[in-house]
Amino acid sequence: MSQKKIVNITDSITVDELAGALNLSVTTLIGELFKNGIVATINQRIDFETAVIVVEELGLKDVELKKKAKADEVTSRLNKLHEVSENAKPRPPIVAVMGHVDHGKTTLLDTILGTKTVSGEAGGITQHISAYQTERKGRKITLLDTPGHEAFAALRQHGATLTDVVIIVVAADDGVKPQTVEAIRFAQNANAKIVVAINKMDKDIANKDRVMAELSERGLMPEEWGGDVTMVPISAKTGEGIDNLLDMVILTADLEELRADVDIPAEGLVIESHMEVGKGSVVSLLVEQGDLKLVGFLVAVSSYG
Repeated sequence: MSQKKIVNITDSITVDELAGALNLSVTTLIGELFKNGIVATINQRIDFETAVIVVEELGLKDVELKKKAKADEVTSRLNKLHEVSENAKPRPPIVAVMGHVDHGKTTLLDTILGTKTVSGEAGGITQHISAYQTERKGRKITLLDTPGHEAFAALRQHGATLTDVVIIVVAADDGVKPQTVEAIRFAQNANAKIVVAINKMDKDIANKDRVMAELSERGLMPEEWGGDVTMVPISAKTGEGIDNLLDMVILTADLEELRADVDIPAEGLVIESHMEVGKGSVVSLLVEQGDLKLVGFLVAVSSYG
């Protein structure tokens, strides 16, 4: 008896990826999905259960699909934030800002924060994950800035797994680029909600419809085209559309009913750590639950203090 081919899938997989894993043409797979009442594009994600049905319908008896737990435990730990306890209270959404290099992500954050704090990095290129907090109509929003340069893919992925909502910044004069596609994949793998900021609308050659069309080809269908992804035209340079963008982020987060228990010992995730002269080890920490006090005792894996 020949050994079955094992295909590991997390919560979902793109049509293109599944076709490759099954050694099938994308056309064949899309056709089988259509027979089962599912209209899908090459970059659209299908869940594990749908993939199993398709394999069975195709009669691929030498293939076995297995549901794989995510390697990064961050996602499963963050899911605890969505579990409402009796003492849970509403918490600010955690929002990662991601996008291709030079699409205006850093300018957007500077405009939201009203500072030039973010743009102060070497060469104007974000090289690590930074956390900030802003308010909109009395509602706090925690913002994570992630690197857009191709060399920092691991940090972008880490940033996506920490968040509830991902703002994907796409320049209206440039369209979807490699790091845009990557950011979409990271956000989807982390089960984060996506809000698209179509930036640089102040430019004469800005083309919002082209950006929306390119994103729809990658499985993000705009709400105004009958889809479920919020896309907001903005100009980080002039401030146009920024308030609307923040309102949409809050609305998206509210649908998730984000809550956390503050009356327990603090528990959180390390965003980044580094050595600082005169201080030693310095850690950027995202508090998930509980109340972190100045004299609190911390444990991180095998380290404590």
